[in-house]
Amino acid sequence: MKKYKQLTLEQRYQIYALMKAGINLVQIAGNIGAHKSTISRDLRRNVSQRGYRPQFAMRKAFERRKEKAKPRITSGCWVEIESDIKEELSPEQISGKRALNGGQTVSHEWIYQHIYRDKANGGSLYKHLRCQKKRRKRYGAYSKRGQLVNQISIDERPIIVDQKSRIGDWEADTVIGKGHHQAIAGDS
Repeated sequence: MKKYKQLTLEQRYQIYALMKAGINLVQIAGNIGAHKSTISRDLRRNVSQRGYRPQFAMRKAFERRKEKAKPRITSGCWVEIESDIKEELSPEQISGKRALNGGQTVSHEWIYQHIYRDKANGGSLYKHLRCQKKRRKRYGAYSKRGQLVNQISIDERPIIVDQKSRIGDWEADTVIGKGHHQAIAGDS
């Protein structure tokens, strides 16, 4: 999948010139090396009263980009969250408290990310966390099937076991099939 790139001013001038020449969107897209939907979207979004103009289109695109860059959580909100962290509240408690009090809601995961970003920048917020170990995000459970507690390797068994002269020295393997419907037992 190709990475999306913003149109440059030069590309917008090319679009303008090719449009004036009566060339269709697919050919314009091929000429400037962009997808036809990118051209269509640019023409639709950036039209002034005088039609499509490259300078106007560039200015409108820049304004849209600037609007998107505004942080969702204000700096004042982060100050409140940091004071709660310093009072030894957990990120989950802070998130819940803000939701109950009608304040700006912030997920506990964002709070953890803020704490660890602060730690990377030399801050000390992480010292106020109850659990001092590194927090890991888990993506599913790890299977513990087939792992025996206190197991001893087959290489460490006594030599007399290989002779199979005593009761209990015989070993067998069991394989259970999908859905526990079939089983195979074998001895060795």
